[in-house]
Amino acid sequence: MQKLTPCLWFDDKAEEAATFYVSIFKNSRLGSIARYGEAGAQASGRPKDSVMTVTFEIEGQEFVALNGGPLFTFSEAVSFMVKCNSQAEIDEVWSKLSEGGEEGPCGWLKDKYGLSWQIVVPEWDEMLWDKDTAKSERAMAAILHMSKPDLRRVQLAFENEES
Repeated sequence: MQKLTPCLWFDDKAEEAATFYVSIFKNSRLGSIARYGEAGAQASGRPKDSVMTVTFEIEGQEFVALNGGPLFTFSEAVSFMVKCNSQAEIDEVWSKLSEGGEEGPCGWLKDKYGLSWQIVVPEWDEMLWDKDTAKSERAMAAILHMSKPDLRRVQLAFENEES
């Protein structure tokens, strides 16, 4: 049993969003779908028999998508970090997640449902925490000046080489 499970609140696109997310990540699957009964429909204002929740899993992480109505929306205050191991993986994940959404700075994007994602590379932590502050500052400056992550540009900046 997973101790913590993020619950993502959608207006009425929970099933569509869950299907979208599992289509992007290889080690993913849809789970169960619960529908609003009479009591839930009355309390929520959602139609009886419409999708209430959808469970899904991405890379071993369980999620619940809830059709809760328009009361709450996503903000950048919560985002999901995707650690990519190659530029090809960055390009693929970035392209799929940002389609119909909004690209942001420093590897951030919002998908078409408004959920924020950060596309990162594990090596960046090592670069940004390097004891040589000049190297870490150059890496940070490179990251701050890009939208979709560019591994080569960050590595060259870190090493103080021209791109």
